[in-house]
Amino acid sequence: MNQNRLFVGNLSFETMENDLQDYFSQAGAVTSVKVMLDRETGKSRGFAFVEFATPEEAVKAVEQFHSKEFQGRALTVNIARPREERAPRWSGNSRGDGEGRRDFGR
Repeated sequence: MNQNRLFVGNLSFETMENDLQDYFSQAGAVTSVKVMLDRETGKSRGFAFVEFATPEEAVKAVEQFHSKEFQGRALTVNIARPREERAPRWSGNSRGDGEGRRDFGR
């Protein structure tokens, strides 16, 4: 688990990566920021990941910014957990490429 990486939730949908870079740099050296976008619309999903140079800076940021207001919203800030494995979405076949779909009308 990467102790340098933070989950930042409850973001305004207008929040940009540079906004977070500037804000979180108060706690230390920010090495990356990624606002998560909806695949279909390209709009923000309301959360991001912020990575710091050291775990100590990440912990400082959690202490400094969790539940604090940013752009009119109370942020959720905590150490990011690894992504949970999810079952693949059903697509009509086991390969997931759509080839297994049947046309029962023929």
